[in-house]
Amino acid sequence: MLDKLLLFFQYPFVINALIVGVLIALCSSMLGVTLVLKRYSFIGDGLSHVAFGAMAVAAAAGFTEDMPFILLVTTIVAILLLRTGQSAKIKGDAAIAMLSVGAMAVGYLLMNVFSPSANVSGDVCTTLFGSTSILTLTKMQVEMCGVLSAVVIGVFVLFYHKIFAVTFDEAFARATGTPVDAYNLLLAVLIAVIIVLAMNLVGSLLISALVIFPALSAMRVFRSFRSVILCSAVFSVVCAFGGIVFSILAGTPTGATVVITDMLAFGAFYVAGAAKGKE
Repeated sequence: MLDKLLLFFQYPFVINALIVGVLIALCSSMLGVTLVLKRYSFIGDGLSHVAFGAMAVAAAAGFTEDMPFILLVTTIVAILLLRTGQSAKIKGDAAIAMLSVGAMAVGYLLMNVFSPSANVSGDVCTTLFGSTSILTLTKMQVEMCGVLSAVVIGVFVLFYHKIFAVTFDEAFARATGTPVDAYNLLLAVLIAVIIVLAMNLVGSLLISALVIFPALSAMRVFRSFRSVILCSAVFSVVCAFGGIVFSILAGTPTGATVVITDMLAFGAFYVAGAAKGKE
């Protein structure tokens, strides 16, 4: 098994997959804690479907590199979603549901009508579940992932204290002069970036798992915001690395394997949290 693993590590596509997977896991776990605490975790599911629709549009238009277009569309929708979600006429959950269903329908229709491939079902499955896309990354995609991940991590660290204030008490943060709307907008843009990057790892249907499981697992054991952030980051990186390696060795779908690894680890943290509570 070890010899087989070392053999696979000699291939550049495996190294690229591990680098991108670890970076995406790290970014999504950091933002996931804030989104879960603010009850925004479902926004990742809605935006992932929007990204799927944007990918279908890019494919129909014949774009050779679709990531910049998908990123632009998803970011714009994230901003609009935040604005309409605060409207009295369209609440946040309703706006997310509308976007989610509409984008999925448009994306699937476009892929059926305009796809140059004869295996439309396989293309849709790969996009939705990330079956093989993480192992076929181009050099540009890897570089863009590295740059965007560095930006996300840098912004989060730079505005850590403001994000902390907005996460726990928006009213108090607003009273102290913090531009709450601006930081909520910043969070929406950052999660849009992560959604686009994560599509290559787990597909558009499983993205929410990268956001939710690490945060909920860390919260079972730790109570302070900083401890939860650090634990969530370590949890997500280890599960992503282990899931990708296992999927390569066993020949299982990468996205589903990573998510199942997260689920198993969550179960372990759940038991640990319950045991800690009885002490």
